[in-house]
Amino acid sequence: METATDTIHAHPTAIRHILLDALGLPEWNEAFLAIDGPAEADLGSAYALRVRPGFAGELRYTVVEADRIEITWQVPGFREVGTWTIGPDSQVTHTFEQSGPLATVLRPAYRNIATIRLARLANRVRQLAHSS
Repeated sequence: METATDTIHAHPTAIRHILLDALGLPEWNEAFLAIDGPAEADLGSAYALRVRPGFAGELRYTVVEADRIEITWQVPGFREVGTWTIGPDSQVTHTFEQSGPLATVLRPAYRNIATIRLARLANRVRQLAHSS
């Protein structure tokens, strides 16, 4: 399990909006090539997912609460359960756990990825704030 925490300078609602925009996840998560499914996060619905280097699988929102979002995604040989917890002070904690034979092989490549994902989320928040 890997975890990281950072303060993202945005209202918690703006952070939630980005995390719940399933179709927009590939805009800031480089592992995702494409996601197809409902435009609004739909708890339990399976989203078709393509990840680098072209594996197909699915993504699901498994928990959607005011301060916690959990996303599970999997491709053959790899499964990840990722949790995003948003504090009232916009302190965001990202934790994930990966399993499967492909996860074992890729483990070194995922070192510090929770920190990197938080930085990408913060960049996405800034991009959207400047474009509106």
